[in-house]
Amino acid sequence: MALLKRCVPPPALTGFLVLLMVVLGVSFAVGSAVGPVAPGMQSTGTGPQDPSDTAPGGDTGDMGDMGGMHSDGGR
Repeated sequence: MALLKRCVPPPALTGFLVLLMVVLGVSFAVGSAVGPVAPGMQSTGTGPQDPSDTAPGGDTGDMGDMGGMHSDGGR
């Protein structure tokens, strides 16, 4: 009997793990029911591989040169 008590995790840990599994299960169920958040999302490459993949107006999403983005901490 003493060996069994030493092998069983504390009730608080068991309760936490059960609660965690329930929350994750509910989250998965809701996510499956709702579907993808952004169904038209594409990979973030360097740009479209096919010119027909550009957004309306020819916007490729390229932000150009982003130089000077690092600050010196305001000094």
